[in-house]
Amino acid sequence: MTVLGIETPPVVRRRARRRGRVTRRVLRVLGIVLLAVPLLAAVAGPLFAPSTAAGDVPLQDPGPGHLLGTDVLGRDLLGLLLQGGTTVVTLTVASLLLAYLVATPIGLVVAARGRIVETVTIGLLDVLLALPSLLVLMVLAATGRRSVVWLVLAVAFVQLPYVVRLVRGAAAAPACLAALETMTMTGEPWWRVRIVETGRRVLPPTIVDATTRVTGVVGLLSSANFLGVGLDPLVVDWAVVVDQNMTALFLRPSVVLLPAALLVALCAGTNLLVDDLLERRS
Repeated sequence: MTVLGIETPPVVRRRARRRGRVTRRVLRVLGIVLLAVPLLAAVAGPLFAPSTAAGDVPLQDPGPGHLLGTDVLGRDLLGLLLQGGTTVVTLTVASLLLAYLVATPIGLVVAARGRIVETVTIGLLDVLLALPSLLVLMVLAATGRRSVVWLVLAVAFVQLPYVVRLVRGAAAAPACLAALETMTMTGEPWWRVRIVETGRRVLPPTIVDATTRVTGVVGLLSSANFLGVGLDPLVVDWAVVVDQNMTALFLRPSVVLLPAALLVALCAGTNLLVDDLLERRS
């Protein structure tokens, strides 16, 4: 590398590469720590969580009976933190899994069936892409349908056009097409070439794409709770806890900031690890 015609000494380049490796390693460890905390709370937290039944003194100070105090409904805050991540992780995984299970076959068929099918499908997807995500949730709120099933369907529907376009693009990549043409010339059946083999080749970019969508899905699920189309208020969920305790933000900040911090840690840790994965792949 040169600056104004002066070549950078090898020692400087080695130091820059070393600093880059150290920075990436630090960010990787930070991402693992940030992601591990909410995941451990979501998986193992309910096994050790105290009771979250309402009825105690609202906004009680931390003490022997309630290590982190209580929220506006008199529920144990530590119990809410340990139990509230299960629904967040479960609904995020369910929404993404449904979106990819539906979108992947559609993308493979669109890539295999020629120009007319591709043009019509991409046109419909462009219409769906123009719909804001919050608008879909607001329409769901207007229908009065409030259930976990409808929430997962709405979030998966929002992700659908993006995933179909990704799968179709990966299946139509030159390297993939060359391999498929070779298999076709060897006499392999159409379904094996276009569905099985193509699906295997688009799996790695699809997995990477799914990890990049975690933050957006968590944000949509949290927004749904604020709009009143998410989970039932009786369900223990970090986003629901934040919504229910907003009035106590200045009286007892911890009842809002702690569950919000777990949501942020889940998203930030995922993003850092995804960035590290993408950098390694490149």
